[in-house]
Amino acid sequence: MKTDVILVSSRGNHIDTALEQAEKVAAYKGLSPKNTIHLRLLTEEMMGMMRSITGETEGKFWIEDEDDVYQLHLLVEVRLDYEKREKLIAASTSGVNEAAKGLMGKIRTFFDVSEDVGVSSAFFMPGGLEMTHDSIGWSMLDYRAALEERVASRDKSAEEAWDELEKSVVSHVADDIKVNVKGRRAELIIIKKMA
Repeated sequence: MKTDVILVSSRGNHIDTALEQAEKVAAYKGLSPKNTIHLRLLTEEMMGMMRSITGETEGKFWIEDEDDVYQLHLLVEVRLDYEKREKLIAASTSGVNEAAKGLMGKIRTFFDVSEDVGVSSAFFMPGGLEMTHDSIGWSMLDYRAALEERVASRDKSAEEAWDELEKSVVSHVADDIKVNVKGRRAELIIIKKMA
């Protein structure tokens, strides 16, 4: 099932409608009270991300579910011109820029790369990032696995990144978070299996 697509804005337009949609999905699917709270919380977190990571923009929000796996989607046009995209790719392969702090800071780098925002080498560890000639993708699940390996080898930068990941509410509730950038479109997908 795919819900209606809602046009949301970083200025707060239709965010309440998105939250209502999450509650309607939970009611329609007969989710438990705990799962209803999780779906609402993930929607709230995504709307918070809309405000904090995308800057002044509008986006499209919808929920999809299949076999008790729920995907919350946020699709936005990004302010990522060719030069900034090339800087992001260069930083991701060399890993020399300073870290964007916290999980949301790391995700923010996909939505608005500026001269002032660095890209974390820990964020772009093997397993966390996939690049092709026309797109960039990232998965929290792969990122977490790569971090665990580096923490086990006592890598100090990985330990700090692990602490930041552990502080994130959404990383504890969601099963995965994916970011895909293709051209000027960035899509944030939060995935949660409802048992």
